[in-house]
Amino acid sequence: MSLVLASGSPRRRQLLSELGYVLDIRPANIDETPAPGEEPVSYARRLAVEKARACVEDERIVVAADTVVHGGGVLFDKPRDAEDAVRILLALSDRVHTVTTGTCVRRGADERVRTTSTRVRFRALTEGEVRGYVATGEPLDKAGAYGIQGVGGFLVAAIEGSYSNVVGLPLAEVLEDLAALGAPPPFEDR
Repeated sequence: MSLVLASGSPRRRQLLSELGYVLDIRPANIDETPAPGEEPVSYARRLAVEKARACVEDERIVVAADTVVHGGGVLFDKPRDAEDAVRILLALSDRVHTVTTGTCVRRGADERVRTTSTRVRFRALTEGEVRGYVATGEPLDKAGAYGIQGVGGFLVAAIEGSYSNVVGLPLAEVLEDLAALGAPPPFEDR
């Protein structure tokens, strides 16, 4: 059985592929603009559902997700450019923020929708460290302007919750939803 991944995220693809799932990658083309006054958790949930529903399938299981970084009432999206990445990272320095991923696992009309949140604390960062990290190019395509699984791991002092959620897909929760829709567990014959 192959899964449809309604995402172009290389991190989501890697997480599911490493568990032995065969993936058909079909990034959803939806408007990702937050609605006026929309809270980050609701925003992540809505986008995951819209991505899953945009990927029409008969009986195959569709996995869709959207990850947002937020704290203090501010949504820290993907940076527009290098200077925006510096601004985001300095704002997160020596503070706790939340990474929330909305997921929608869907087979036909049956949907499993949830959000998973992880608290992340950054260490105190110098502007030189931040600019050096931004110069690697790693933060430029990531919500919150960092990748915990890469060089950006040096920014993080502690996490409370799912590590894979911070990478971009809360695996324990997604595996539970996949099982509920009849997908085999990781590494089983497909």
